[in-house]
Amino acid sequence: MAHFNIKVAVQKFGNFLSSMVMPNISAFIAWGLITALFIPSGFLPNESLAKMVTPMVTFLLPLLIGYTGGKLIHDHRGGVVGAIATMGVIVGSDIPMFLGAMIMGPFGGYVIKKFDQLIEGKIKAGFEMLVNNFSAGIIGGLLSILSFLAIGPAVDVFTGWLVAGVDWLVGTGLLPLTSILIEPAKVLFLNNAINHGVLSPIGVEQVKQTGASILFLLESNPGPGIGVLLAYCFFGKGTAKKSAPGAAIIHFFGGIHEIYFPYILMKPMLFLAVILGGMSGVFTLVLLGGGLFAPASPGSILAITAVTPHNAGAYIANFAGVIVAALVSFIVGAFILKTGKQSEENIEDAAKKMQEMKGKKSSVADVFASDSGTMPTNVSKIIFACDAGMGSSAMGASLLRKKVKEAGLNIAVTNTAISNIPADAQIVITQEELTPRAQNKVPNAYHVSVDNFLSSPEYDSLLARLQDDGTDELHEIVEDAEEKVPGVREHSIEPGIDGNEQEDNELLREENVFLNQQFANKEEAIRFAGRALVNAGYVKESYIEAMIARDELTSTYMGNDVAIPHGTEEAKKDVLKSGFTVLQIPDGVDFDGQKARLIFGIAGKDGTHLEILSGIAVTCSDMENIEKMVKATSARELMDIISVENN
Repeated sequence: MAHFNIKVAVQKFGNFLSSMVMPNISAFIAWGLITALFIPSGFLPNESLAKMVTPMVTFLLPLLIGYTGGKLIHDHRGGVVGAIATMGVIVGSDIPMFLGAMIMGPFGGYVIKKFDQLIEGKIKAGFEMLVNNFSAGIIGGLLSILSFLAIGPAVDVFTGWLVAGVDWLVGTGLLPLTSILIEPAKVLFLNNAINHGVLSPIGVEQVKQTGASILFLLESNPGPGIGVLLAYCFFGKGTAKKSAPGAAIIHFFGGIHEIYFPYILMKPMLFLAVILGGMSGVFTLVLLGGGLFAPASPGSILAITAVTPHNAGAYIANFAGVIVAALVSFIVGAFILKTGKQSEENIEDAAKKMQEMKGKKSSVADVFASDSGTMPTNVSKIIFACDAGMGSSAMGASLLRKKVKEAGLNIAVTNTAISNIPADAQIVITQEELTPRAQNKVPNAYHVSVDNFLSSPEYDSLLARLQDDGTDELHEIVEDAEEKVPGVREHSIEPGIDGNEQEDNELLREENVFLNQQFANKEEAIRFAGRALVNAGYVKESYIEAMIARDELTSTYMGNDVAIPHGTEEAKKDVLKSGFTVLQIPDGVDFDGQKARLIFGIAGKDGTHLEILSGIAVTCSDMENIEKMVKATSARELMDIISVENN
């Protein structure tokens, strides 16, 4: 557990650093192009236009980073204070203050956020603008003085050490050894973080002094990745071999390095191929004097060409670095694939493993997704499925049922646990992470994956296809007319299943609505919700751990700032009676990279909770209602929003 927490902390820190730089890469490129073109040694020397070079690197780029860092912490207000604070380190130093901006920007956002939390609800009406403007100005001014007097000089010294360290590595020929760290780290969980969070700021300082920096190529070199993918093209097996050519094109010309990570995770020995390829490429770049005048983002051969200094020697050096890295990686990768155990590689599982290690949704995971199946004709039933069949699937089914009814389609929409999906299911909708399980259960069904149960575009897309297929006859839908499969219990939204009807006022009571809560992480929030369910007599004590286990299986975040933690299918026996608890979290709590401001803890027994859950789903599908509930000042006000919207 400790090892996992350290990895998550490092991962989040690295992603945060890169998140300050990546949105501003275009500004870096603009500065790099102006530098390469118009300085005295540039391609088109121009004394007047070259005057922009120093102000851009000294003021524009650090201020953009500082603003972005503050905005990540506390939106626009945090960005403004972060930029003011960054100005202090800029003026107090003679070098570009990128590292200083990466410190003072987020710090400024954090300080103003804490101040706003401290005075929340304490300002008299009519004085809000006065307090907001003066507080941001005063705090920003004080932080800029602090950064001018203390932070700037300290970062100046530290940056000097880093630059001297890089120069020492280059001078002693040890720079290629950085590939031992960089190549595995980018594959496992720090893609872009090392490049844009650490190397780019130091590289810009080198560009100011020498016109180019090799640091921009340490991580962005596509050579090691293309070498591994070419090895799979010739010596791979199964789906890995078939998909490798397309992945190679995406990687080399599109610059999406994540595309080759799953291929390495299938055969971890291939880490050796990319490490040796990376080392060889860096050695070639050092030997021939390669480098770029701005970050190459994305790391494609096209981007590298665009930001290569405009002289023949630089092009030769950079292309040689890419080619040598690709050749070495290909040779080593081919040897490993050829001599290794011959098996049918599962590229889809490897892609999911990569996504789990990254701690967030991967931009390329869908490339390796299984075929969803063939769209059936004459559809009569759509099934939402989740692990337990009591929470996310019930909400999703409620929303789609409403859309189906509005479209006039004669299609029943039900929800169930994945283990209970009937064999004759036609269309099955699941959360992305659960789709493979559903496909294994009913491989002949048409599968739809969604990542946002409350506002997924997949709903409208599916309805459009169903209408195009001629199933758009208008008539009244009888929602409970589903054909029951022997041995399978499917949920209806009608209360009173099996005669165990519960009134809405028993399911959600005012004392179980908790306003203005704050939590350090999602586990703390889920445990609070579970404890509330226990105290209200809805569940046994063991249900709390089942709620944690359910969220670990696949996130209970539903979209629209809403999460609905509930127990696993096995934990249904621990539910004494159906009930809800609601947590209002104005500042939000992180749910795997998503912010949840409303948490509905759910205990469902015999389907008696589904009617009110349907109402919650419909209400929460509208962000305007979410905002109303987040701003509600009493439990009754919040509960009335749910009931009013569904009357």
